[in-house]
Amino acid sequence: MLGEVREDIGYEEKGGIYMLSKVYFTDMSTSPEMGLLKKLELLLKKVGLEKVIEPDHLVAVKLHFGEYGNLSHIRPQYARVVVDYIKRFKGKPFLTDANTLYKGHRSNAVDHILNAYLNGFTPEVVGAPVIIADGLRGSDEVEIKIDGEYVKEAKVGAAVALADTLVVLTHFKGHEQTGFGGALKNVGMGAASRIGKLEQHSDSKPYVREENCVACRMCEKHCPENAIIVEKVAKIDYEKCVGCGECIAMCIYGAMSPKWSSSAEILSKKIAEYALAAVKGKKAIFISFLTQISPDCDCWHINKPPVVSDIGFAASSDPVALDQACIDLVLQKAGKDPFLEVHPSVNWKIQLEHAERIGLGSRAYDLVKVACDL
Repeated sequence: MLGEVREDIGYEEKGGIYMLSKVYFTDMSTSPEMGLLKKLELLLKKVGLEKVIEPDHLVAVKLHFGEYGNLSHIRPQYARVVVDYIKRFKGKPFLTDANTLYKGHRSNAVDHILNAYLNGFTPEVVGAPVIIADGLRGSDEVEIKIDGEYVKEAKVGAAVALADTLVVLTHFKGHEQTGFGGALKNVGMGAASRIGKLEQHSDSKPYVREENCVACRMCEKHCPENAIIVEKVAKIDYEKCVGCGECIAMCIYGAMSPKWSSSAEILSKKIAEYALAAVKGKKAIFISFLTQISPDCDCWHINKPPVVSDIGFAASSDPVALDQACIDLVLQKAGKDPFLEVHPSVNWKIQLEHAERIGLGSRAYDLVKVACDL
């Protein structure tokens, strides 16, 4: 029920004392005896992944396969470590993501699976099949009732909704519409069917700052719905626009901007409510990779330089605490807020504040550094 704190996350009562959510963290340092894959395995052990795995249960490993051409997504070798760990405890893992709202290499299951294979997520490499959560055309969904402030019944991809357990692997990064993309966005937006994604984006259509437009046509060229025509300035056909935000990321002149006074805030809150729906009734573990921390989403077929150097891996059973910890680690490493710097109109705190308020987790956490020994 919306507004109730889940028992397995947030503050944990022990002997009358409320303990902070634990976020386990390991940095990128390695040795001949302790490589990154082994450190990830140790992190899985510390976060207690085996506690959410039961024999023969179907385990959805939710991740973003990356648009083809994007090289900052999670490496498939990391996914293999997680898959092997799940199998060790007799779970039945599969890798999954839902189809995209925009037209690209991941808007239907055929292209999406081939895209995943091109980026290295083949059964031979990762040890598990790829199953697209919302099916062939993005319409396989389960409606999950949460009675949220903005979302009453979330449309979640069927393969995620029907799985017994959820393991969320997230490439932590910036995002052009929500400020950052973490575990909440990965499972909230990422597990939604195409209709669910449209529901979340419905209030975030951009507008043109005509005084900034130089008619370079980059927005027109990259609009997946052909909703933009550039003459002297760009013009948006709102009958075609789905609010995907690609034009915002492509425009370097600040001419494309959502109506942040309301839409960005609503989008961030809808993402949090969809995340609540996706994990409802499930045991879940969340692992985030603070590597190649790009300013924009992995939906892009290109890479921009990272906003900060690689930091490490973090894991928790509380997605809110995990996202907050990742933000704090980035800010500490950068000595500034690089997400605010690249997306100055976006308040990334809104998503975390709303997620905490609806009982998805707690922003208060205890960062536990994992020792480098098995």
